[in-house]
Amino acid sequence: MGTSSTIRVVIAKPGLDGHDRGVKVVARALRDAGVEVIYTGLRQTPEMVVDAALQEDADAIGLSVLSGAHMTLFTRVMELLRENDATDITVFGGGIIPEEDIPELERLGVAKVFTPGASTSDIVDWVQGHLGGVAA
Repeated sequence: MGTSSTIRVVIAKPGLDGHDRGVKVVARALRDAGVEVIYTGLRQTPEMVVDAALQEDADAIGLSVLSGAHMTLFTRVMELLRENDATDITVFGGGIIPEEDIPELERLGVAKVFTPGASTSDIVDWVQGHLGGVAA
């Protein structure tokens, strides 16, 4: 983690899902709250996401998954962080993720899963609270 007090978060849309309106709203809300956001764009592989987080010295990775491939994508991101000795990078996410899959994601090490209907203020509050950010 950097010495700066600014939280750095890589926001990514892994997989083939092409819907990015929601993730852009979240990225904007985090930026407005003083979080440094690196948005990687659509159709990223887990490898691209983790590489970006390592290069950017990110505190966290936020994944948006609407495609139903969340178990595979989150699992691979967590594996890559372990392989790169970067388990200090917090992983959170959201999207169309069934409630019954959340405990398994948490067992994998995903810190927080936001389900549809979570407000941007809920997400901003969690990021700032969990990553020790400065209040806006």
